[in-house]
Amino acid sequence: MAGVYLSYPFCAQKCTFCNFASDVAQGSEQSRYSAALEKEIREHRWAWKPETIYWGGGTPSLMNLETFAAVMNAVPREEVSEATLECAPGTIDRDRVVAWQRAGINRVSLGVQSFVTSEAQRTARKHTAETVGADIAMLRSVGISNINVDLIAGLPGQTEASWRESLDWVERLHLSHVSVYLFELDEDSALGKEALLGGIRYGASLLPSDDVAAGFYELAVVQLAELGLERYEISNFAAPGWESRHNLKYWRLEPYAGFGLDAHSFDGHLRRANTDDLTRYLTRIESGEPAWDEIYESDAGEEHFFVGLRQSAGIRPTEEEWVRFRTAIEYGVTSGLLETNGVTVKLTSRGFLLSNEIFREFLNSSSPSACV
Repeated sequence: MAGVYLSYPFCAQKCTFCNFASDVAQGSEQSRYSAALEKEIREHRWAWKPETIYWGGGTPSLMNLETFAAVMNAVPREEVSEATLECAPGTIDRDRVVAWQRAGINRVSLGVQSFVTSEAQRTARKHTAETVGADIAMLRSVGISNINVDLIAGLPGQTEASWRESLDWVERLHLSHVSVYLFELDEDSALGKEALLGGIRYGASLLPSDDVAAGFYELAVVQLAELGLERYEISNFAAPGWESRHNLKYWRLEPYAGFGLDAHSFDGHLRRANTDDLTRYLTRIESGEPAWDEIYESDAGEEHFFVGLRQSAGIRPTEEEWVRFRTAIEYGVTSGLLETNGVTVKLTSRGFLLSNEIFREFLNSSSPSACV
């Protein structure tokens, strides 16, 4: 199984917590970028036909519809079973949804973050819960029923009551997939810089503690399970059969090709990272040069634990991995972060909250050597 990731790095506005390689959309840059993206895809030498497509960003739902269709047509789609488009609530209308579906989109991921208006506004989002509900109704009316909603636990001003309000909307909207992310303060984001300076803009003074945010996450695990949405990966919850086929590729170390700004690729052995500098990306593609800044060999054993353990089902280490990572496994079991039956290894409930701690144990002391 293999997939394709497509990056569209433009937004209507920059979220206060965001430090992705994205920026506010500019007409001329969008046109030039879209042409470069299509060119990069058409010049790619396909070793396999993709089965999934994922549009991320940025806000790819803002893309010109004709250009969007042209980029989709550049991807071999004979075997594609799932094609996901990330959308910002309030940026879609029926004509756009129909055009996306005709271009091959059959799954939409809405970056809601919070159903509470005041919380959404602090992140520079402009939607309300009613906006999200209307968007979902529109998607379903056109025939797109595979819908994900992103939520963030630990936003500025968030309380247990407001968090429960967001979770209640999951039930109200009969969602089959929800992603719940623990808020992480990035010092390079607008909110992060304000928090470091001790300011109050963007709600920096209202950030819940890490322990409180962790409590929100644990509450989500319980409440979503009651709705039939089981955690199948640290941040992802789904009804049976509604898991993200594309994202599962990342955690199962299956190959995928990434196109566009800051897009990453993995062929099963080598990892490649495109530049995150827009000017550099455009110049390279237009001059026929490769877009990547870095390429390095994957450490299969290390990544098996570091990536695979994100799944609730855990992993089945090979004989060599049991030997190589014996100390790390024993540490995880002793500290209550891992559990094993001698065949599989997986995170405990506590381990899901402290996953970074156990993941560090599996990272060997040497970094992968760069090939270029």
